[in-house]
Amino acid sequence: MKSLKLLFAILITGALFSSCSSVFQDDFRNEISLEDVVSGYDLWYVDYHRTIGNRDIPFVSKAFTLSFLNGVMYANNNIADIGYTGNGLGIDVGIYDTFTGLLETRHDIDGRNNFEVSVISNNEISLYNYRQNVTYFLVGYQVNTFDYDKLFYENIEYFLQEYGAWEKTSTTGGIVNAFDDENYLQFTPENITTFYSSQDPFGTQIANINWSYVGGYEIYDVAGYEDLKILTLNYDGGDIEEFELSVINDGEIELYNLNSETVYRFEGRGFVQYLKGEKTAKKAKDIVRNADRKRTKVVRKIKERRN
Repeated sequence: MKSLKLLFAILITGALFSSCSSVFQDDFRNEISLEDVVSGYDLWYVDYHRTIGNRDIPFVSKAFTLSFLNGVMYANNNIADIGYTGNGLGIDVGIYDTFTGLLETRHDIDGRNNFEVSVISNNEISLYNYRQNVTYFLVGYQVNTFDYDKLFYENIEYFLQEYGAWEKTSTTGGIVNAFDDENYLQFTPENITTFYSSQDPFGTQIANINWSYVGGYEIYDVAGYEDLKILTLNYDGGDIEEFELSVINDGEIELYNLNSETVYRFEGRGFVQYLKGEKTAKKAKDIVRNADRKRTKVVRKIKERRN
């Protein structure tokens, strides 16, 4: 996926699901099978912010999408390469079956887990695991109708982590300001609050970048906009920079400095691929990490857009 598509059209397969919620048990009487339900969409977006319960199943909380097709379970653990890996389905992470009326999964790393499946609406289901007492909500899409905007903007903090560095590629307009000298940004995967910046010259190898500046950052929703965020960088030295943040594509972002009215473009360098085990990155320059990156519920504050 090299350009974001505004995809809000969802293939509604009304014949697939009943309109009311139903839980599949051993003796279910539904006209359709549980297999038809879970395989009815190519991709299930894990709407993690709606999760109920404090415990978790690691492979679910790591995944942005899950797929259940012909007994094989797939997951997209990265945002930036969605549409590339596995023809959009992601990587093969295990197997599943549905013959007992439960969704029985066997993940290659996490082992066996069973889920009760409830149909919420035409394209929504929930997965409940009684051992961890946790419920996940999944939204179904076909590959060609996947809502990339929803994925990127609802999980923007994690998208920013998926490159070893963001390198400035252009500066347009505005008045001269201190941020003009910042050539690299980094958002660490250890949390969603810390950033680093550097004034090293363009073309510096990621491993050699001197991250001279550090601080905390926060991302805000913008009232009335689903495809725009506010990014605030709070440098440890006391400086504060505030930007409108837009995603251009899966490797480029735009920052509009609200004070100087300068537009900056940054491109991701050193794609960080999160995999289930020892795999090969899609390009030689990529970085493979198998750390336990898991999402947390993000509750953002809302700001009004400046006129």
